Amino acid sequence: MTPFTNQVITVIQKIPPGKVMTYGQIASEAGNARAARQVVRVLHSMSQKHNLPWHRVINAKGELAIPDEATNWEQRIRLEAEEVQVSSDGRVDLRKYQWFPG
Repeated sequence: MTPFTNQVITVIQKIPPGKVMTYGQIASEAGNARAARQVVRVLHSMSQKHNLPWHRVINAKGELAIPDEATNWEQRIRLEAEEVQVSSDGRVDLRKYQWFPG
């Protein structure tokens, strides 16, 4: 596993319940601001193995961006269970719920 991948996993594991981070924000925190797509890859391939709170990761527009309808719905339900409000069109207010480490 690359050092960047390890950092991505560490950042995602630290997102507290009731907060979200964006793919690009995680990439930046992990050391490569241009690697948002790599964050997607890590989430896709390692969420289960590392018990990552994948549902707390959204796109830079504050949208739930998972194209699969069932998984998108699961993300919404998990966020709402943590008292994160998700609008009817799948948006989260980043001003209210975005988490900034440190």
